[in-house]
Amino acid sequence: MNLQIRAFHTLVEDHLVPSGHDTEAPLRKVAVVALVKNPCAGRHVDDLSEMIDASGMLGEQLAKLATDAMHPYPVQSYGKAGIVGTDGEQEHANALLTTVFAEPLRKALGGGKAWISSYTKVATSGSSIDVPLAHKDALYVRSHYDGMTVTVPHGPLPDEVAVIFCVANRGRIGARVGGLKVDEIKGEDGLV
Repeated sequence: MNLQIRAFHTLVEDHLVPSGHDTEAPLRKVAVVALVKNPCAGRHVDDLSEMIDASGMLGEQLAKLATDAMHPYPVQSYGKAGIVGTDGEQEHANALLTTVFAEPLRKALGGGKAWISSYTKVATSGSSIDVPLAHKDALYVRSHYDGMTVTVPHGPLPDEVAVIFCVANRGRIGARVGGLKVDEIKGEDGLV
């Protein structure tokens, strides 16, 4: 199966660090979106493996867009989401967000030991979704528990899925609730 992509969108937010908070770089959040024709729209399909298999190429395309938009900053956290148009099922977005989709993203980022948090829903065109973010190598880095609200203009249409990948270059500005620090991450499993 080849996924038919109608459009890509790239959204960039740069949050400047207020004086007196810290001396780190601004917080950059990037969301990349692909509006994809839903091959299962309007009908029930038991086996979604073809969608899952096709999502790897989509992961590669979104990873390139995301890393290009993050330049010159490295990625420290990530998340994914999907909005299914009203002729589809929530499971259609989940089929496009599995490990097959995620592995090209991890590769493009130079790794990613932690699972990628996600959220999916069925909604009308122009709806917003909150994409959860967490540190790419260790889930217990509380400073990186964050999110990005994404609104997809002109999509998804009823027979589409908006597939979304978000990244950020650092934790929240002013984060101070404790937990594992980025420089304390060790080991293959991302845990100390």
